[in-house]
Amino acid sequence: MKGYFCERTGKPCYGDSELPLLFEISQRINNSIFLKDAMNSIMEIIAGYLGAERSLLSILNREVSNIFIEAGHGISHEEKKQGKYLIGEGITGEVVKTGKPVYIEKIKKAPGFVNKTKISLKTDNKEDISFVCVPITVEGEILGTLSIDRKYDERILKEELIRILSVVGSLIASAVRARQGRMEEIERLRAENIELQNELQNRFIDENIIGNSSKMKEVYKQVQQVSKTQATVLIRGESGVGKELITDAIHYGSERAKNPLIKVNCAAIPESLIESELFGHEKGAFTGADKQKKGRFELAEGGSIFLDEIGELPLQIQVKLLRVLQEKEFERLGGTKPLKTDVRVIAATNRNLEEAIKDGSFREDLYYRLNVFPLFVPALRERLNDIPLLVDHFITKANKKNGTDIIRISSSAIEMLMIYRWPGNIRELENCIERAAILSTDKVIRPQNLPPTLQTAQSSGTTNKGTLQSIVEKVEKQLIIDTLTNQRGNVFQSAKELGISNRKLGLRIDKYDIDVSKYKFV
Repeated sequence: MKGYFCERTGKPCYGDSELPLLFEISQRINNSIFLKDAMNSIMEIIAGYLGAERSLLSILNREVSNIFIEAGHGISHEEKKQGKYLIGEGITGEVVKTGKPVYIEKIKKAPGFVNKTKISLKTDNKEDISFVCVPITVEGEILGTLSIDRKYDERILKEELIRILSVVGSLIASAVRARQGRMEEIERLRAENIELQNELQNRFIDENIIGNSSKMKEVYKQVQQVSKTQATVLIRGESGVGKELITDAIHYGSERAKNPLIKVNCAAIPESLIESELFGHEKGAFTGADKQKKGRFELAEGGSIFLDEIGELPLQIQVKLLRVLQEKEFERLGGTKPLKTDVRVIAATNRNLEEAIKDGSFREDLYYRLNVFPLFVPALRERLNDIPLLVDHFITKANKKNGTDIIRISSSAIEMLMIYRWPGNIRELENCIERAAILSTDKVIRPQNLPPTLQTAQSSGTTNKGTLQSIVEKVEKQLIIDTLTNQRGNVFQSAKELGISNRKLGLRIDKYDIDVSKYKFV
């Protein structure tokens, strides 16, 4: 042994003789990324320092009450696999059970030594083998054992050998517990990050994008799918359907959530300023440009940029945007140096871009670059069943905003909302509910609180749109389709959810010519 016996006298050394050993083990632990990978080399250091034939680190698995060899020196892979013990079995199991170290001068005379690893009980010189096993504990909890076997030497002071191994075992145990603590902290932070991502995404979906119709469920699904990617998204839909909220959900559900989301309304910026707003300008680029200015793309670096009303973008700016999408670079107005950009583009429009391409007001190549992941948001008149949910949401929102105390909306008022065509979509409905909440005098929204446009068939555009029967049938058909979608085409469960018999639901399915098989795999 290097450190245990004095090289000059050949007698045991005391005091701090183990310090070089502990220092070297500490270095291995601190320099390792994965503690498990360092353990075999640490066992080799221990064996070399103590002159051992073998050194073993055994770990207790409390879930299955088994002790197995985690690392070792002087032992084969097959021997390691065989070295499994129950608590109380053999010397190793007894040390784990009692928490007390064991020193055996000569293994061959020890009846409790079960030798599961099938190691030789003699050295090459046919000398007897000694065995020492100490518990590894942290704060009174036994984690496993540290053991060595070496040729018998009468000069060995077993108390000193046990002490050294116990100190080494404590060092290893502290490292294991500290590493476990760090791993638990990493897992906690990872879980918090996942929870935050879900919270951010759910916050925008659950609190702002309201709806339970089949069409909106498809939108939710697409938002969740595309959020996890870096794909460019083109959101299509009429004005007022909530395209900006969809953008929020995509950005805050992505890996870019902690970085900026910059929003630009392309129709609201004068044509003479749009290039400077998007890409910035250099000092002196034009009259009045007295200093350098960063554009929206630079401000959105690492995050996302939302280009609303993309169909209104001038042709000369469309060319520059195409370069950003293709080459990931741009130049400031008045500049010559290309600037690299890492920004996800989310665009939206209520225009028919296909028609715009035909009349020459929108570039076809830009259209295909933007249209990587098209996402269509349905108009409110296409999801009438969502109106009650939306109304409840907007009542709560209005109460918080204006201090009103609306409890509910009357059924007759809901009926009026259900037959209106909603040309302004969600935005119009929200404004309608906010106004009605202010006008209500009895904490209930009633028909007289609704705007005049909803109170006459002429002004609401519903006079020649069908009879009451046809409108009811339209709503009924949509309700059946939504229920079948929810129940994956299960007619029995759908009838149960709708509160009618199978026969009645079957008759209505036939009446509206609904193909149930279409909804079995939705």
